[in-house]
Amino acid sequence: MSETIREELEELIAYELSDPRIQISGVAEVLISPDARTARVRLVMTGDVAEQRETVEALNHARAYIRRELSSRVDIFRLPELHFEPAIPAELAPRVHNLLKRVRRGRPRPDATKPGPDPPADPS
Repeated sequence: MSETIREELEELIAYELSDPRIQISGVAEVLISPDARTARVRLVMTGDVAEQRETVEALNHARAYIRRELSSRVDIFRLPELHFEPAIPAELAPRVHNLLKRVRRGRPRPDATKPGPDPPADPS
């Protein structure tokens, strides 16, 4: 159930919400409580602390719309209440964003020090 909600949320946020404050790279995971009344949605976000806070506020503002859209897409008796939070600290967000871009391009990490041939063995 959590994977289905994660996939639908990722598509909904990426393609159907037009709020310019929302800057996320994806939905990392959805953690549903044992009683299925609440769900913590962890987001992979870009930007600093202030931008992440704005993104969470924008998603909280659109929470009713998101729940309504999810309920029409996912066949669940009771859709959990959504709580949005960043999946990683704001200090690591720029690095994660660069890593995700590199993975999408399929390029390896640029190495500053390229390994050369092995040094000759010590004859002693």
